[in-house]
Amino acid sequence: MIRTKINLTEGPVAPAILKMAGGMLFGFVAMSAFNAVDTYFVGQLGAAELAAMSFTFPVVMVIHSVSMGLGIGISSVVSRAIGSKDHNKVQRLTTDGLGLAVLIVLVISLCGLATIRPLFELLGARGAVLDLVQDYMVIWYIGVTFVVVPMSGNNAIRATGDTLTPSVIMIVAVVVNIILDPLLIFGMGPFPRMGIAGAALATVIARFSTLIFSLLILIFREKLILLKRPKIFEVLSSWKEITFIGVPAALVQAINPLSLGIITWLLAQFGNNVVAGFGAASRLEMLIMIIPMSFGSVMSPFTGQNWGAGKIKRIIQGVRFSSLISIIWGVVVFIGILFMAAPIISLFNDNPEIVNAGATYLRIISISYGFFGIMFISTQSFNAMKKPLQAAIITLLRAFIIYIPLAFIGVYFWQEKGIFTATMITNLAAGAIGFFYLRNNLKRKKELS
Repeated sequence: MIRTKINLTEGPVAPAILKMAGGMLFGFVAMSAFNAVDTYFVGQLGAAELAAMSFTFPVVMVIHSVSMGLGIGISSVVSRAIGSKDHNKVQRLTTDGLGLAVLIVLVISLCGLATIRPLFELLGARGAVLDLVQDYMVIWYIGVTFVVVPMSGNNAIRATGDTLTPSVIMIVAVVVNIILDPLLIFGMGPFPRMGIAGAALATVIARFSTLIFSLLILIFREKLILLKRPKIFEVLSSWKEITFIGVPAALVQAINPLSLGIITWLLAQFGNNVVAGFGAASRLEMLIMIIPMSFGSVMSPFTGQNWGAGKIKRIIQGVRFSSLISIIWGVVVFIGILFMAAPIISLFNDNPEIVNAGATYLRIISISYGFFGIMFISTQSFNAMKKPLQAAIITLLRAFIIYIPLAFIGVYFWQEKGIFTATMITNLAAGAIGFFYLRNNLKRKKELS
């Protein structure tokens, strides 16, 4: 029998969420540190390398979005199966979900390798910067298996209520990355100087460590992997359940980096230094958002288990509490960014244009971080409730109905500052829409119960 780390359907709501968010926090710190470390060391190579890294960010995030979408699908179905106490189904869904992840990875890798130059030329990369992008992405695509599969496995572990173990796995990857980055990028000791390609190789090796650890946990500790030969109809049934949530979730997750690609294209007209500053700030942004993202991610297993158990009131309480934390954190960050934006960006590269672009972005956007966190809480909850369409509506509204039109208007009147202001307004609107949309859905469900 599978042991559930935390029974999320009983007991006080706030302590349960805080306990899981605490475990999740380490994982988000690790992921953010992973990206920040890469950006820091690549930034020491020069502005061209930092710009190249910034161009890769939207594409890498699209692949991460596919991984996250699949992971959300696995977490949703597994957490609901745990809530309904169907332990055999939990094992079947986890095993088949990882098999699906492997198939998806093969397609991503082959398509990615075949489209590197035309895709990044479309995003605005040119000349030496484009060559640097290719050096990075060839290695990254070859190792993409070590990105996608562990993310899916870690989401299965989180569905049991254990958010600490996946975080520890990610911390191991960060340590490996921190050690390998300077060795491979700058060629220390017996290692050759690989430049930006070294950052990609360090990432692949570090992610490989997460693959090994997550599989060991799933097989030997949690016993979530079935090693016997499955029946084809069982596999197809699992894939149908997972993709019902996972495909819309992946598309939803991919919407944000796709819109980011458009924003990067708009910013490219102002030069590589502006793109580099925006890229450095975007990587730093992931670290800033760790608190709201932790609480949002917790809402997936919390909502899933309580939805499976029919406890709607607990979900409402959880959404309110998590949203309040997100707003408080957003206020704290806004105050800190007003004074610290430029010094922080200068850690990555001290070029005045890069520092100015990155700091300007952070000062404008930071007022909306709390609301962006609420949007994430809302979409995660909808996916766990088996309502991927509602999650998709919120994200589509944010990315294409509000964000992109505002960005085009903003760039016309106020150049790059107009784009940054459009981002801030979009986050405020999306957070408010997500909160009230989710609240109304939960209230209707509660009345019908």
